[in-house]
Amino acid sequence: MTFFATVMPVIMRTEHYSLTSIGLIQLVKLPWILKFLWAPLIDKSEGEIKKYKKWIFSSELFYAIIILATAFLNIQTDFKLIIFFLVIAFTASATQDIATDAFAILVLKKEERSLGNGLQSAGSFLGTVTGSGLLLVIYHYFGWKYLLFALSGFVILALIPLKIYKPQNLSYDKPGTNISFNDIVLFFKQKTIWKRVVLLLFFYSGLIGILTMLKPWLVDLGYSIKEIGIYSGIYGALAGAGSAVLTGFKMKRIGKRNTLRIILIYALGVSILFWILALSTPTYFLLQTAIISIWSVYGMATVFVYTSSMDMVRHGREGTDFTIQIVLTHVGSLFLAVSSGKIAHSIGYANLFLIEVCIGVILLVAIPFLYKELKE
Repeated sequence: MTFFATVMPVIMRTEHYSLTSIGLIQLVKLPWILKFLWAPLIDKSEGEIKKYKKWIFSSELFYAIIILATAFLNIQTDFKLIIFFLVIAFTASATQDIATDAFAILVLKKEERSLGNGLQSAGSFLGTVTGSGLLLVIYHYFGWKYLLFALSGFVILALIPLKIYKPQNLSYDKPGTNISFNDIVLFFKQKTIWKRVVLLLFFYSGLIGILTMLKPWLVDLGYSIKEIGIYSGIYGALAGAGSAVLTGFKMKRIGKRNTLRIILIYALGVSILFWILALSTPTYFLLQTAIISIWSVYGMATVFVYTSSMDMVRHGREGTDFTIQIVLTHVGSLFLAVSSGKIAHSIGYANLFLIEVCIGVILLVAIPFLYKELKE
């Protein structure tokens, strides 16, 4: 999924697609926005954890098949059909994600969640190294078809650890009431939940515009696809993985509130750095510092969102409640991701990054009010 969300913009830019079109490619993430609609179906697993494993296996295998089929399409002549296939593939991936999150919540003890999410996020960023770095290099040397052959194989490979892992408890007690679409509505009727909703909608907004336009900006600065794959897809993602693990360790000691403050201050500083660099031609050292920094703070933010979201789920509705919260972050991110291309095209990269700085300031001021009612 990382490949299609982050590498496709680079390929499109080299094929002379407009920044507006590149921003619109983010719409293929739509299934991840709508996945809360079928999350209650996944939670109807009769109290057996192994049922979640079956959901993960079936959806990922289907995902791999769709990716393999996409390999036989031409990116220049079959672009619309490729987008259609991607929507189907992302639907399968989103279904897997619902089951995976519920599975993780049930097998992790509460005191293990910060470290567990740190490791999970690190794994995700290492996946980004593959999807955004290694696969970009494969595309550079071997082209579209063999790249997707490799990607399909990686999807299958990722199922091996789940096959090997055997949870100690394969069942747990669930409430006797039926799980239905109405549980989605009831989530939003919880006391003080709307502060949580606002927090999640805007949490990534100070970073996502920069992340979306980072690779097109590097293309316009004259960097090659191979260089972008190494700088952002490998160095940046490895920095995100390292910061995610460190955050998982530290959050348990300093608490989620202090972790949140550190993340927002760090994010604001990174946005200011990108704004300054976009005003002129940045040096290699400063550009690398900025890339590593934004991936690092993104890794920290991901661990915080996942860990705090796990603490806000209702018993028996783990998949549904966690999915709703993560979808809220996707909704907020999608709006800025799609509009970032239009903004950059209209007023330039520097002004886009300045908008991100302003958003960061607003978040830093508003967070004490939005977070004070959340569970620690």
